Amino acid sequence: MTTYEPALDVAVQAQATLGEGPTWDAAASRLIWIDILGSRVHTYDPSTGRRTVMATEQHVGAAKPRAGGGLVLNLRDGVALYDGEGADPGFRWLHHEPTPGRRANDAAVAPDGSLWAGTMRYDEAPGGGTLSRLTGDGEATTVLDDVAVSNGTGWSPDGRLMYYIDSPTRRVDVFDVSDDGRSVTNRRQLALIEEGAGFPDGLTVDADGCVWVALWGGAAVRRYTPAGALDRTITLPTALATACAFGGPDLTDLYITTARVGLSDPHPMSGSLLVVPGAGKGVAQPAFAG
Repeated sequence: MTTYEPALDVAVQAQATLGEGPTWDAAASRLIWIDILGSRVHTYDPSTGRRTVMATEQHVGAAKPRAGGGLVLNLRDGVALYDGEGADPGFRWLHHEPTPGRRANDAAVAPDGSLWAGTMRYDEAPGGGTLSRLTGDGEATTVLDDVAVSNGTGWSPDGRLMYYIDSPTRRVDVFDVSDDGRSVTNRRQLALIEEGAGFPDGLTVDADGCVWVALWGGAAVRRYTPAGALDRTITLPTALATACAFGGPDLTDLYITTARVGLSDPHPMSGSLLVVPGAGKGVAQPAFAG
């Protein structure tokens, strides 16, 4: 295992309460990320420095690009579609399922263009969250229904494996994906985060099939091989790393979101969007087919 101190830059200086969900939008050449508790969707164009911030009506767990333009939003009360700048500033529900005490959390787009959207209870009660698969026409299927804090979700480069994190378990799990991509089976542990190293949060998968995991409370991002071996650690100056994703025109820059919620003396970088140039090689992410 290699621990190294790469060239870490601040891509966007911010004070996000709970920054999350970095996603490279290849069609627009920009990075999308969110502040869950701040109810904000951010975008950042690294070539020009242009930034936008959009307020949502409720807590937002994820924002992903859509194939036809605009965004799909994993919101507190369900999944909604936003048609983009210059359109109606509101959104329309694709799947509306408000549940008292529950909110949206991380989400990811599968190779087939479906959205795998997570939820959790505000009190993080075990079994209070879910992971569901939504198609472009709004068909929703519950994949997992016994989740505490649904977090990182991603697929191997060949689409045959799905990686998943329920944070309080401290595990990074792996599933086999069915031939039609609609279901997963054979859940097993890829890696276990040891006590004192934080909790696994968001993840991304690189072109080598390695899994990069942000550690909440661990001030680090780790890379695990497809066999589950820890082979790289990026240490951070701020404790609350929440998620990571490769971006930039060649998908070699690793973007890392951070948070400052609950910190009595936050580091100046807490809540900012960080970037490690040339950290590896990512895989192009599909847009939501809705």
